[in-house]
Amino acid sequence: MGRDPRQLMEVLKAELEFLEKGGYRHTSPFSFWPRFIFEDSPTCLNFNASDRPRPCSECVLMEFVPPDRRTAKTPCRHIPLNSTGETVDNLYRWATQEETETIVANWLKDTIRKLESKQHEEQSPASAADTRAKSASGHS
Repeated sequence: MGRDPRQLMEVLKAELEFLEKGGYRHTSPFSFWPRFIFEDSPTCLNFNASDRPRPCSECVLMEFVPPDRRTAKTPCRHIPLNSTGETVDNLYRWATQEETETIVANWLKDTIRKLESKQHEEQSPASAADTRAKSASGHS
């Protein structure tokens, strides 16, 4: 098995959609197990697979996991979600489900926005150079 073939942007957008549609909320009154952020999402490589057939190292989200946490049992729990370094792992210790989902949604939106901005800049380097050249020469 090789690297995760999915594109990072599509995974982040799918995760945000899953979260916003209540994907981590209990859907059955008989469901006693909590749902875990990233792990219990269709965006997880091992979604609905109890034996984790694919190593987490293949997941596109690994690029957000600090190097010293990449060998953790569940690396995605250690993605820093904000400027204070909160992670899903430490949110499970003190935050409510609603607080956790809000922080994760904010991280997803911010990360998507940054990636889209970077993509836009990479797709139009010539037009950005033209704009800078026109500005430098005094033309608009």
